[in-house]
Amino acid sequence: MTKSQPLQETSAPQENSPPQPRTSPESAVPASPGPSMGRLVGVDLARALAVFGMYVVHIGPPLSATHGVASWVRYLADGHSSVLFATLAGFSLMLIAGRREPKTGLAGRQAKARIAIRAVILLALGTAMAMEYGGVIILGFYGVYFLLALPLVRLSARTLAITAAALALVTPQLAFALNSLLSESVQQSINAYDPLHRLSGVGVLDLLLTGFYPTITWMSFVIAGMALARCDLSSGPVQRRLAALGASLTVTAYGMSLLLAGPTALNSLAEGGSSSGGSGSMPPDGGSFPDMPASLLLTAGPHSGTTFDIIGSIGVAILVIVGATIAMDRLPRLHRLAKPVIAVGTMSLTAYVGHFLAQSVLPSTPGAGTQQSWTPLIMYVLGAIVFAATWSRFFRRGPLEYLLNLATKPAKYIR
Repeated sequence: MTKSQPLQETSAPQENSPPQPRTSPESAVPASPGPSMGRLVGVDLARALAVFGMYVVHIGPPLSATHGVASWVRYLADGHSSVLFATLAGFSLMLIAGRREPKTGLAGRQAKARIAIRAVILLALGTAMAMEYGGVIILGFYGVYFLLALPLVRLSARTLAITAAALALVTPQLAFALNSLLSESVQQSINAYDPLHRLSGVGVLDLLLTGFYPTITWMSFVIAGMALARCDLSSGPVQRRLAALGASLTVTAYGMSLLLAGPTALNSLAEGGSSSGGSGSMPPDGGSFPDMPASLLLTAGPHSGTTFDIIGSIGVAILVIVGATIAMDRLPRLHRLAKPVIAVGTMSLTAYVGHFLAQSVLPSTPGAGTQQSWTPLIMYVLGAIVFAATWSRFFRRGPLEYLLNLATKPAKYIR
């Protein structure tokens, strides 16, 4: 599986209530004192698109087996869907901690407790799933992201944006330097004392530095999403400024990378000659290659983990989130037609975990063995839409979202 993943990306997949019949995407006004609150419909749509992007990478044909438009779809899904989920995870954290205005006092402490409980649960769930599906499971990484984001939930949009930018500029080079010091023997020595690594093969070192979604470089995405949540997405001028920002980041990052690294600068590192089936095994993020030449720091391909990749991917994520918000706000007919898809976004944790479980228990679908057919992917996408649309007619939250919300109830006893 690729790094696209995500997750209330648990936030990846968020646990808020299902989409309401409103035409405005600005529905994130808390409906109750707890974590259950109204939703931003455009954000739910973006989250559904991230889910489907992960399906493309994990179930669809490899990039090498596609042509034309299909190649573009497959290429855009590589890396960008997991980045979109990580960005939405940061956004979802702010829905809990107070989106436009941070919660303070008792409410603030309880919100932080809910986030911390989520983090521990995601780390545990991610570790359990990694035992079966390997290090491509992003949920454990989400748990670490959430814990590290706790001290930042009261910062302003400006401060968060500056923090995300600073990390994007510094952390890839820092990760490269640290990886250059980590020989295989050093990593083995560290992992030998790591209970998480003994359990699942994904230990603390993987979560922080050498895994598929290393915290050291991926926190930029989470913090960028937190900054985005502080903005008034219902405001036309804000939407236009964010769209311009997203386009500028995308064009500047990828353009500079092409200029400095040549025509292969945007090549995906996700293929590595392997297919994207079953568990979706893929090469590690760019920060995980200790012997990679320093010149790769100028590239910007999916999963390269460079400054250009981070900045460009954040730009793409902003464009998707703002574009989905504008579409849901200004195209009411599209909003109505998209409700079944939006429902997937309201239970993205369930959709994410579910597509792994389904691949384990269901018989192979036509074309799955050769990975040359798009039929299995289409079946999984339609299955997720039908399930989410049906479930949301009877329940407020998806199955795993309900359990996650239930597990955070003890936070109300924080004083």
